Amino acid sequence: MTRDQLYGRRPVREALRGPREVLELWATERAVKSEPWLSEVERPRLQVKPERELSDAAGTRDHQGVLAWCEPYKYADGWELAAAERPLLACLDQVTDPRNLGAVIRSAEGAGATGVVVPAHGAATVTPAVARASAGAIEHLPVAVVPNLARYLSEVKRGDFWIYAATGDAKTSMWDADLTGGVALVFGAEGKGLRPLVRKTCDDAISIPLAGNVESLNVSVAAALLLYEARRQRG
Repeated sequence: MTRDQLYGRRPVREALRGPREVLELWATERAVKSEPWLSEVERPRLQVKPERELSDAAGTRDHQGVLAWCEPYKYADGWELAAAERPLLACLDQVTDPRNLGAVIRSAEGAGATGVVVPAHGAATVTPAVARASAGAIEHLPVAVVPNLARYLSEVKRGDFWIYAATGDAKTSMWDADLTGGVALVFGAEGKGLRPLVRKTCDDAISIPLAGNVESLNVSVAAALLLYEARRQRG
């Protein structure tokens, strides 16, 4: 049976609260003592294990004493997300760092976004590390994988759904852009930025005003700022 692994206290707890079925749950004695909710789980039955066994099973010591196996993560349909009423999407162009993807998902979920869209090739997708970095937000926010991001954006754009490329050199700042309608915010990988075809597909470009000496922000920080600016404008 195919199943996904999760580790970390927040990711596992959110999986227990979310729609996926949790098939097996391990925890160390120390975690059980510090996290009362572990003792309240009815299904599956909690198995108390030595920390070494969790580290061996997870392949990392970053499990915080909690490990679970769930039914496979179900990706959303990117076209259905874009067809929603006044959607707010975060689209990532070849962002490969799972910690960045997880952080973007966490911010998008907190900002009430419709979902996150990533390309199928050359980009991070949902993994245990992404779940850990998202603090379990992947259980509550749709994530879609599309074959070709540029083609996807060209197919879903419409009059009431505007595609913004997030770039440092854009003349329009996030304070001047109208983010009240349907919006897709497109972010590039650090160091590379957006690929030319992806940027060309966007309707406009938007920037984050910087008052310091740094020239750019981490992609997950940039995504959080723009998503929450969109949330502010949308009320």
